[in-house]
Amino acid sequence: MLFGLIDRVTSAPQLKSSLDRSVERSRGIADRVSKATLQNGDGFALEAKAGTPQPQLNPVNVEDEMVALADEQLRFLATSRLLEKTYASLRTAIKGGNG
Repeated sequence: MLFGLIDRVTSAPQLKSSLDRSVERSRGIADRVSKATLQNGDGFALEAKAGTPQPQLNPVNVEDEMVALADEQLRFLATSRLLEKTYASLRTAIKGGNG
């Protein structure tokens, strides 16, 4: 077995790392949106007493975050399709081109 063959002849490693970065960005967006829906920013540290919520120092614009999430989903989908085509072309080359 030739180790590193896919790395040398395709762009699969770069595409896979792009998918990983996209997942991390999506998690970050989801975290910011979930914290924006709670007044104090953390679901596990709710206030013990009733009162006015603490204002956030860095307010999150949920609409902007949702636009960023939609953009990230499109990037993820496009990258995953490119990776799928990369593997399909490699599979075709291994099989001999016509099969």
